[in-house]
Amino acid sequence: MPNYDYNCPDCGGFTENRPMAISGDPCDCPRCGTPSPRAFFSTPFFALMDKATRTAIGTNEKAAHEPKTSKSHGAGCSCCSGAPKQSKSVYRADGAKVFPSARPWMISH
Repeated sequence: MPNYDYNCPDCGGFTENRPMAISGDPCDCPRCGTPSPRAFFSTPFFALMDKATRTAIGTNEKAAHEPKTSKSHGAGCSCCSGAPKQSKSVYRADGAKVFPSARPWMISH
């Protein structure tokens, strides 16, 4: 549960740990018991946060509205466009498949 600040008209400000569902409701002052409205004494800590965390939060916020897709190759790419892929295997004159050209150390199946 998060901490929220409240301002008692008689005793001053205090912080209370409450569920988010009732954070906007008045909270009883721990000293005098007077219902006190919510106040904002502290500022968000984004300015004091390290750069990696700020970047991660910004990326998450942007991803909610502009998600990146895995298809970043563009139009005309053989792996994304559905065009037949060029084989990297080498075939002998009789049609038997031999070692792949990209990985000559691998044995063909």
